[in-house]
Amino acid sequence: MDRLPRRLSVDLAPFKAENGPHATRYGLPEAVRFCTRCVISNQRPNSAPEFATKADSLKTTIRFDAEGVCDACRAAEVKAKTDWSQREKELRDLCDRHRRQDGRYDCLVPGSGGKDSFYAAHILKYKYGMHPLTVTWAPHIHTDWGWRNFQNWIHAGFDNILSTPNGKVHRLLTRLALEVLFHPFQPFILGQKSIAPKMSVLYNIPLVFYGENEAEYGNPVDDNTSAKRDWTYFTAPDPAAIHLSGVSVKDLKARFGIEDNDLAPYLPADPAAMQRTGTEVHYLGYYLKWHPQSCYYYSVEHGNFEASPERTPGTYSKYNSIDDRVDDLHYYTTHVKFGIGRATYDAAQEIRSGDITRDEGVALVKRYDGEFPERFFSQLMDYVSLPAEQFPEAARMFEQPILDRAYFNHLADRFRSPHLWAYENGAWRLRKTVWDRLG
Repeated sequence: MDRLPRRLSVDLAPFKAENGPHATRYGLPEAVRFCTRCVISNQRPNSAPEFATKADSLKTTIRFDAEGVCDACRAAEVKAKTDWSQREKELRDLCDRHRRQDGRYDCLVPGSGGKDSFYAAHILKYKYGMHPLTVTWAPHIHTDWGWRNFQNWIHAGFDNILSTPNGKVHRLLTRLALEVLFHPFQPFILGQKSIAPKMSVLYNIPLVFYGENEAEYGNPVDDNTSAKRDWTYFTAPDPAAIHLSGVSVKDLKARFGIEDNDLAPYLPADPAAMQRTGTEVHYLGYYLKWHPQSCYYYSVEHGNFEASPERTPGTYSKYNSIDDRVDDLHYYTTHVKFGIGRATYDAAQEIRSGDITRDEGVALVKRYDGEFPERFFSQLMDYVSLPAEQFPEAARMFEQPILDRAYFNHLADRFRSPHLWAYENGAWRLRKTVWDRLG
């Protein structure tokens, strides 16, 4: 692996041309379309195993049908027709099969103490009589209110194992994920998706509950027909093919001074060990009708959940994904790479849930999507900077180990796709938006 350069030239010519076709990146569809029911575009990448992602990986994207309706909206239709009383019976049967009466934990609930994980753990314990162990993969940098919500979760009656990775390694992987993939949230996702299956093996607790299925947000609608999460999200058949932050494990060890034990928390779970344990990873949202706003109200009522004291940058909400300061930066990067920011994700979900209309969603996206993540930006640049005295080996792999705003903005421009972005009069604009076209 070569040294990461300070600046690579960005050819602006493709971004200035008005007439297509325009070059596309990441395997995205060239023709940008918007769902006729919500505000999501066909550029939304589907969830995929993060440990297989490289700089040149191509994305599969949300599917639109012949009527211009996205898979997530079709999943919402199916959800509205589901017999939830029958699904709850299936949940009770599942709990009855796994419930332990000897004082041991009988299920695992991963989460941060946010509205969704609070709801899941609390209802499993207090309504269905389970004995959950909650497990948390630590955020990069807790927000103050996120930390208080985490404490409120525990004090609502739960044991918790907080897994905090090596701080120096986490900073380095976050910097690499930003530099190589423009995906600074990936190191968190790597641990968050695999921690519960690993703990299942370690503590011999076969039953694991995550919240809602990714199909509710745009993964193939057929994925929602199963209660169980596909093992491909948290296991890897070929360890040699694993990439973390877009870099091979081999290069991480040879070029960045990272050792095997440093990488262990990020690596996928061992499928053979999971089979011996009998690990089953279920979506609670398969059994109970999942509604994020209801989870919020439930967590406020039963656990004093605290919304952010201010609107989250890039969107209009104050209670969704608020525990990690890197969240703001993460959603800004999705806006740069895919033309989809945080307001789009929030509004699309609320339209499908019947909480707002499409017209309201369009207005909210127009007002807030792509807002620069100003509030924590300086702290985040310090976090992903790698001073040579702290990172003597890794810092040599970067021409500019210390990040600043100019470097970040240039990096962002390197990840833009010409089919999404135009450059005019010294400024960037999206070529197509949900508010200037119908569907």
